[in-house]
Amino acid sequence: MKVTGLDVLSCDAGWRNYYFLKLTTDDGIVGWSEFDEGFGSPGITAVIQRLKPRVLGHSVMDHERIFAELYAATRPAAGGVVAEGLGAIENALLDAKAKALGVPCHALLGGKVRDRVRVYWSHCATWRIGRAEFYKPAITDLDGVRKIGAEVRERGFDALKTNIFLYDDGPARGWAPGFARPFYPELNVEKRVLRNLCAHLEAIRDGAGPDIDLLLDLNFNAKTEGYLKILRAIADFDMFWVEIDSYDAEALAYVRSHSPHPISSCETLLGIREFRPFFRARSMDVAIIDAVWNGVWQAMKIAGLAEAHEVNVAPHNFYGHLASFMNLHFAAAVPNLRIMEIDIDRLAWDDELFTHAPRFDNGYFAVPDRPGWGTEPIEDALRAHPPRQ
Repeated sequence: MKVTGLDVLSCDAGWRNYYFLKLTTDDGIVGWSEFDEGFGSPGITAVIQRLKPRVLGHSVMDHERIFAELYAATRPAAGGVVAEGLGAIENALLDAKAKALGVPCHALLGGKVRDRVRVYWSHCATWRIGRAEFYKPAITDLDGVRKIGAEVRERGFDALKTNIFLYDDGPARGWAPGFARPFYPELNVEKRVLRNLCAHLEAIRDGAGPDIDLLLDLNFNAKTEGYLKILRAIADFDMFWVEIDSYDAEALAYVRSHSPHPISSCETLLGIREFRPFFRARSMDVAIIDAVWNGVWQAMKIAGLAEAHEVNVAPHNFYGHLASFMNLHFAAAVPNLRIMEIDIDRLAWDDELFTHAPRFDNGYFAVPDRPGWGTEPIEDALRAHPPRQ
């Protein structure tokens, strides 16, 4: 069963676009993967199109060989959007291979070790503050934060992750200088930010109650000094983890050694070589792996290295429904899983884009046994929501 086509499809996803790779074969089987060009990764489509001739004509059964050849062909620029393009191709190959064999993708990964996966409500309050035109009801103040905390509990979830916001000068707004929102390249953390962060955490804890696990994502929004200031300021909060992005393994290890809370990290790393120094330095308690970027097969290797260092893993997942199912199969198969990220606030048209949408039972996501990833895009629905320019 050989690859005859690789085509990129996209559609409107409100404040971004969704991107999908459609892999066709001479046997009529279609493999799908989702990737993302909106999170600092422009150009993945161009990478896929440039590598397409090296994939056509190969058997979908030989995804490891295909990946190895593509890596060798792009070695001078390994990583970045090139690695994400390879990940998209690998994931589409896995879907096609599993469908050809009539098995779910987790069977290719060694089989599932759990029938359901615990999830946390990601971007809790974040989307309703920063993307209020798409996610209702809008949150403009701390009272709205309390309400969404209560909503998490009432809808049966037992973990949530949130971000940093400012409330003391007009309506609530996000604070993410690491992503130039606002543009403060020095990444200093001043008392005002600490004061607002503590008020936000108090409000969401007040709404959610004492039994909901609380996660905080600091992204790239500080340097070592700033992360330490934040951790000292929130020392009295009961945190499931504090998520910190850093490209310096030793600096992150220093932060972790002074943290009263578990540290998670590494969601932006690509390839097992980039993860290795973080494991060696004992930089984090939980390694976050983006299986959409890395490819699920390669992500399993990274998870194996994490296991060898007594570290559990968690998927990075804030894309469309196909990506959630891809990450679900990864989470089902890795023994050393901590928890899985997922967005519960969704666009009004998200469910109509896919053959199956995620369903949750008391904060858990059931692992499907349908062939392949267990869902795929509906092309007519994608065309009904043309991508934003």
